[in-house]
Amino acid sequence: MQTRALGPFEVTAIGLGCMNLSHAYGKPPPPEQGERVLLAALDAGVTLFDTAALYGFGANETLVGKVMKPHRRQFTLASKGGMAGVPGDDGMLRRVIDGRPDTVRKNCEDSLRRLQTDVIDLYYLHRWDKQVPIEDSVGAMSDLVRAGKVRSIGLSEVSAATLRKAHAVHPISAVQTEYSLWTRNPEIAVLDACREIGAAFVAFSPVARGFLADALHDVSTLDAKDIRRSMPRFTPENYAANLKLLPGFKSLAQEAGCTPAQLAIAWLLHKAPHIIVIPGTTSVEHLQDDVGAASVKLDATLIARLDALINEKTVKGQRYSAQSASEVDTEEFASVA
Repeated sequence: MQTRALGPFEVTAIGLGCMNLSHAYGKPPPPEQGERVLLAALDAGVTLFDTAALYGFGANETLVGKVMKPHRRQFTLASKGGMAGVPGDDGMLRRVIDGRPDTVRKNCEDSLRRLQTDVIDLYYLHRWDKQVPIEDSVGAMSDLVRAGKVRSIGLSEVSAATLRKAHAVHPISAVQTEYSLWTRNPEIAVLDACREIGAAFVAFSPVARGFLADALHDVSTLDAKDIRRSMPRFTPENYAANLKLLPGFKSLAQEAGCTPAQLAIAWLLHKAPHIIVIPGTTSVEHLQDDVGAASVKLDATLIARLDALINEKTVKGQRYSAQSASEVDTEEFASVA
């Protein structure tokens, strides 16, 4: 598989987002299934594995640590802090964004323990805590680099302005943000900002949370705890409108000689050489399909047709609810359908 630069590392252009194995899309698969997916990714040549303290409130890091420890020298390990599970008054864990330096350091120590490693190759601030100057959070992360606990640092879901402030404190190796045909926000500014400072752009949800993989036809079948239930694009009315885009998309995949998921990922890889893609899945079959996107070649005409078919003007609904949107720092288009 082709490789791309990620800070001081050279990683496969397609990595594995591990979140799905423990978090977000309803009841997670059994650990044994998660283990099969992780090892299948390794066998397929994937060299970037991405997790976070938040995913499963530590369960995902624990799984990755247990399964991947014997293979630690074979891949680049990324994790995230600054957003984790904190016990409430009832003892139940709740997601809390906290970018205070002491919390960032504690999150890292907890992650190192769960991941069963002495160092995290790429450590992200999962969300910018807007109550804390970005310079303070990144300063704490730079301390972790100097202490040898982290090799490089990144940011998730930030604007170009925040990225530049952070980069002035310590070199930022990567920005991770949702990017796909139906989520074009990075094209406003942060994608170019990454290129300018020499950072990689790591695209999560490249197949639009299953939409571009032609994997979800009826939103009423979603698990009660599936995060897509709170996303405007997945309301019955909006999703019905969005499904009308799929026949044309599938036709273009046929022309390209690939599957819909491969077309979505290949489109991203053709966009810019500093983009790395981290699809997530609970299926070995889907994993192998995703990785196959690395060999898909797209000509400029087909890319232009894709751009015209699915974009911020043709997709119905915003990507996040008002609450979730308030927690990120990404640029937004002036108006969203």
